[in-house]
Amino acid sequence: MKLILKWLLSAAALLCVAYLYSGVIVSSFGAALIAAFVIGLFNMVLRPVLLVLTLPVTLVTLGLFLFVINALMFWSAAGILQGFHVRDFYAALWGSLIYSVLGLFIDSVLERLLFK
Repeated sequence: MKLILKWLLSAAALLCVAYLYSGVIVSSFGAALIAAFVIGLFNMVLRPVLLVLTLPVTLVTLGLFLFVINALMFWSAAGILQGFHVRDFYAALWGSLIYSVLGLFIDSVLERLLFK
């Protein structure tokens, strides 16, 4: 139940990103659901591999390169989906930052509501 609720709220967060930032376009809630699923899948499968491969760069930049990896996950999801479009890399960077902040908020609210 928690996973489905988090997925629905992540899709709503993606719609919120599109509303707040003009560089990200989401055509419908259905497209947002699919995009949230694909972003989550990429973060689960590809992100750990990229973290290991880019560990030296991440250490040299004191972790700031993690923002680039998040933006790449966000941008690559938009590249393979219809109904979810990101203008360029900088739009992906800002969109992923907003999406991450909203995701942290969603996680903290779900923890407080479901695990009291």
